[in-house]
Amino acid sequence: MHKSGNTVGFWSAVAMGIGAMVGAGIFALLGQAGAIASSAVWMSFVAGGFIALLSGYSMGRLGARYPSAGGLVEYLVRGYGKGLFSGSMSVMMYLSSVVSISLIARTFGAYAYAMLPAGLPGILVEVFAAAVVLAFMLVNLNGARSMALAENLVVAVKMGVLVVFAIAGIIYMDPSRLSPADYPPVTTVFFSLAITFFAYEGFRVITNAAEDMEDPARTLPRAIMTAIVLVMILYVAVSLAVFGNLTTDEVIAAKDFALAEAAKPIFGQTGFIIISLAALLSTSSAINASLYAATNVTYQLAKYGDLPAIFGKPIGHSREGLIISSVIIVLLAVFLDLSQIAAIGAISTLIIHMTVHIGHLRLLRETGAVVWLIVLAVLVNLFAIVLSGIYLGQKSPMLLVWIGGFFALSLMIEIFLRLFTGRTIGVRAPK
Repeated sequence: MHKSGNTVGFWSAVAMGIGAMVGAGIFALLGQAGAIASSAVWMSFVAGGFIALLSGYSMGRLGARYPSAGGLVEYLVRGYGKGLFSGSMSVMMYLSSVVSISLIARTFGAYAYAMLPAGLPGILVEVFAAAVVLAFMLVNLNGARSMALAENLVVAVKMGVLVVFAIAGIIYMDPSRLSPADYPPVTTVFFSLAITFFAYEGFRVITNAAEDMEDPARTLPRAIMTAIVLVMILYVAVSLAVFGNLTTDEVIAAKDFALAEAAKPIFGQTGFIIISLAALLSTSSAINASLYAATNVTYQLAKYGDLPAIFGKPIGHSREGLIISSVIIVLLAVFLDLSQIAAIGAISTLIIHMTVHIGHLRLLRETGAVVWLIVLAVLVNLFAIVLSGIYLGQKSPMLLVWIGGFFALSLMIEIFLRLFTGRTIGVRAPK
């Protein structure tokens, strides 16, 4: 099992998970979730957090038994063997992570541009998006310790800002804005589950740090659950603060800047600027942590799996997969509109998680996990997938076709690599 020579401790792992979760999700997606769930969006964040906790328990037990830099890739192979299915799902997971990071980078560019004087060329959004990815690529080239130190600092700052905002927002909010009488039907609230769960899905990056932990069997599960609980509390508090100070129409109108807009009634323009800066920190730290995870996934696929060997070639204190992934992310962030692709990525992530949990059922004797918790993890993920599919079928049916195409692309890439490289995905953690 590879060791980088650097150690990721408990709080560094927690910070990594928080950094990946509290990124574009709460800043860029709150308005979209609010458009569906209205002022009851906090209920959707609770439900999304519940799904994340069950998924976190399953992956924490898997990671404790199979500590691997490949994270979910390792778990897929353990659960389904070295066949075409596990390889295709692993490729799909990599593609989903690249798309997700691209969306976060684009969000960073939009926030950065919004803080500049009016009238500047719009292409600066793409420039900022590319610059932040390249900057954190250089940070990650210095290895796990540099990544962890940067993540600790950024997470501490942004969490401090968001906590102050949430507390002040709740103190000064108008409770009538959160009246249950104004809530939409419960089924409508749950239609936003794909969006709110997507705000949590970054916790899985902690699994990719398993090889850099001194005692992953103890540290990994605790770090995952701690990060999810802290983020759930934050998301619910922020949701209450926003919808307690703005009407639903104002939240929807503000779109990506709902949090910053909600700070105005409390702190004025200064609050708007501070929250906007926190958004920049949040998206940048999410990119930092996610790049680290994507690098470990590509290394797993390259050395023991089915990506070209160049992805696993050492460079600095990292691997060339970091550079290749960063280039792909920059291209996507600069040239594509990722708003619809984000929906595809969210549902694809739910499908990947559910697949991992089903595979876990075959490994219960080895992981020692509680069987009914794993079964429940499968069922709640399926529930969210079905509801999301129904909603997309009503609002954007073509996105369902794109999701099918996403699976097909992953399968084609897997078949192509097997035919031309002769590589089959394998395990990495010791038995």
